Amino acid sequence: MIWVEQQGIKVDQHVTHLDIDLIQSGDTVIGSLPVNLAAQVCGKGAAYLHLSLTLPEHLRGLELSAAQMTECGARLERYEIKMIDYA
Repeated sequence: MIWVEQQGIKVDQHVTHLDIDLIQSGDTVIGSLPVNLAAQVCGKGAAYLHLSLTLPEHLRGLELSAAQMTECGARLERYEIKMIDYA
């Protein structure tokens, strides 16, 4: 969350687990969600900003500092995702 704040982005609420039922149209969700949850966020009319990193293997699974995130090229990328029925 510190990295996001350093980018000048105001965060209203920080959660460790997304409750999709609380998302409303017009909300903005920032994170690294699985595609099915990102599609649900977008389906509710909310914006989804994906936290993208170029992460070396030795840093996977670790809690990164804001400095480490910057070193890994942290950036927010907006995605519009929707599920398409596959028959």
